[in-house]
Amino acid sequence: MKTPGLSDPRSRHRMIAVLAALVAVLVLAGIGVYGLITGPSTSTAPSSDDSSRPGPIITVPTHPAPTTTPRLPVVRPSADPATFAGNVATALFSWDTASGFMPLDYTAVVLAVGDPSGAEQAGLAADIATYLPSREAWIELRQYATTQHLTIDNVYVPDAWDDAVAQAQPGQLAEGTIAYTIEGTRHREGVWNEQAVTSEHPVAFTVFLVCGPTYDTCHLLRLSQLDNPLR
Repeated sequence: MKTPGLSDPRSRHRMIAVLAALVAVLVLAGIGVYGLITGPSTSTAPSSDDSSRPGPIITVPTHPAPTTTPRLPVVRPSADPATFAGNVATALFSWDTASGFMPLDYTAVVLAVGDPSGAEQAGLAADIATYLPSREAWIELRQYATTQHLTIDNVYVPDAWDDAVAQAQPGQLAEGTIAYTIEGTRHREGVWNEQAVTSEHPVAFTVFLVCGPTYDTCHLLRLSQLDNPLR
């Protein structure tokens, strides 16, 4: 006894078409589920390498925006050169891309404690720029709510500074000019796929200051290249 309908060629063709459609639906459904499991491609996320580039792999957060008013960091004044060097370093590495501020706003914070004579302001501004992300990188990082801060491990006058002072011409260095090398860890935080992500990177650099007796409080002259300090 034959099964009704299947002996008809047209019926077989309709059955094959239905099966093919079901297979296509299952394949598309499988692709959709795979996309939900794997999420977006990580090739589009920023990477973390040096100071001028974005830090951790992070994505747009879905949690509510903070209710506190964002504030720029402040370089606390001090007449003690070691203390002031640490204050400069802390402010230099403290930024929040979700604050609404831009790199130039953070640059202005550090420039505000520069040498009042203005002789080194242009050079100092160029130095600071190498420690901050570019405007384009900042806009990219802002999508990922990236923040940064520094923990300081060591602050010391490098041996090479004594050689620099000995080789300086008379009057070339103002009284109270000194250098401090700072070693620490740069921390970056953000959100990737609604998960908090952090990264750490050791850093070292030298700050050049002028303090008393030239000024009552210390001021910043220049910065070394990041990770190329005086030792």
